Amino acid sequence: MVQQVSGRSGKTLLELSGNNAIIVMDDADIHLLHVSVYDKILEQLLTSYKQVKIGDPLQKGTLLGPLHTPESRKNFKKGIEVIKSQGGKVLTGGKAIEGEGNFVEPTILEISSDAVLVKEELFAPVLYALRFKKQVAINNSIPQGLSSSIFTRKPKNIFKWIGPMGSDCGIVNVNIPTNGAEIGGDFGGEKATGGGRETGSDSWKQ
Repeated sequence: MVQQVSGRSGKTLLELSGNNAIIVMDDADIHLLHVSVYDKILEQLLTSYKQVKIGDPLQKGTLLGPLHTPESRKNFKKGIEVIKSQGGKVLTGGKAIEGEGNFVEPTILEISSDAVLVKEELFAPVLYALRFKKQVAINNSIPQGLSSSIFTRKPKNIFKWIGPMGSDCGIVNVNIPTNGAEIGGDFGGEKATGGGRETGSDSWKQ
């Protein structure tokens, strides 16, 4: 697409895959998790995931709706099997729900950060729980670069994360999740996620 557009001297603004990391440091106010708080946070996540109500997203109380196509449901099942073959462990979920609709269970997987599938985006409610000691290196090793976040109270962690030696994503957050976008802030990714900014003061330059 970029080649076709550039052939007529045009510009492209693409927002492609995301594969966002949330890093929880050992000083955070309570998925990359520092080894010293990994077990505690993982236990809380498992409890929360098991309480997620699955169903019609228009119904009150529903937190998780269906995937958008039968193909996505099939890719979810295939992805789970690939993760298992790469040494991953399903901690909760991991199954497609039988019956009408493309419903799957919200899933938490424990897996090594160097597993191949971790570096790909699986369009499904899947969280990879990774132990880390070198969080920036793991975050930046992913081909996608949409958004990233760190939870910490130490200024040195914050400035390292947002500085030139920190996250290489288009959006770099501190103590907030990676979802959502502020209309006044620049939104867009780097690397395989695409390029350019869709909102904010830089969008008019695109």
